[in-house]
Amino acid sequence: MVLGVSPDGLDSHRKFKKKYNLPYNLLVDEGHHLADAYGIWKEKSLYGLKYMGVERTTVIIGRDGRIARIFPKVKIPDHVQEVEAAVRALID
Repeated sequence: MVLGVSPDGLDSHRKFKKKYNLPYNLLVDEGHHLADAYGIWKEKSLYGLKYMGVERTTVIIGRDGRIARIFPKVKIPDHVQEVEAAVRALID
């Protein structure tokens, strides 16, 4: 199962899912509690301005409910293939 999680609001999630034709559910992490728990709510910087936000991260959770693999600071190109290969390695 694949889930996307973001502290963005429901309307933002709906637009994002439609824009990219995503086949999976997006969850609203209001108050960024899940992002805090996973340690991905971090100080960021844009044009010298500091702010708090999500560090884009992929987390694979195994069938046993434990974290099997973490991909921090995700860059989109080739990421899907990288995650699929990691999942295949866990299954084999």
